[in-house]
Amino acid sequence: MNARPSSHILTAPALYEQVAERLRTRIFAHEIPPGGWIDEQALAIEYGISRTPLREALKVLASEGLVVLKPRRGCYVTELSEQDIDEVFPVMALLEGQVAADAARRATSADFVRLAAIHAELEKHVAANNADRFFEANQRFHTALQEIAGNRYLAQLIDDARKVIKLTRRDSLRLEGRLKQSLAEHRTILEALRLKDPALAGQRMHEHLLSGRAALAKLATAG
Repeated sequence: MNARPSSHILTAPALYEQVAERLRTRIFAHEIPPGGWIDEQALAIEYGISRTPLREALKVLASEGLVVLKPRRGCYVTELSEQDIDEVFPVMALLEGQVAADAARRATSADFVRLAAIHAELEKHVAANNADRFFEANQRFHTALQEIAGNRYLAQLIDDARKVIKLTRRDSLRLEGRLKQSLAEHRTILEALRLKDPALAGQRMHEHLLSGRAALAKLATAG
């Protein structure tokens, strides 16, 4: 039997990629808070690795905007300014609005069953006042819409922007009444999708993202 060409052989993710994914998870969960220093030596010991794959992982996260590498000072989790947030949310609203519009055109009955199931989870988590579980289900809802829309270029742009927004996105759900408000916005988006109205779906998704930005502003004022 002839050996398969080496270019076709599947390999496990490189070590630095695995480390980068672990650190993303910790950053998004605020285990390492915005502005927090990343202790490379402690992490290398914790993960049982050398500093080389750790530093490669940090370079990846820096390219995604999640950390900042400061010469002679080390690596810090990105701390978004109000200007950063004001700039990224409108862009995300435009991109996700387009996804919702495209999904409204393409969604099948099976897609609606899938979206309705995720929305039912959102309803359950709001009833339990569980912001963390709501956040996770919300991510699946938006990802499902991207898959239905089927535009891989648009999906890549959103994924890149979402990594930055996730530094703050969970915080907005801590605002009193925001969970219920977000759920109500999701209901209107789902309704527009069921109506197969691209313009309405896009508009409601756009408003939903900007509403999230407004919640963050209120939270900052309250704090």
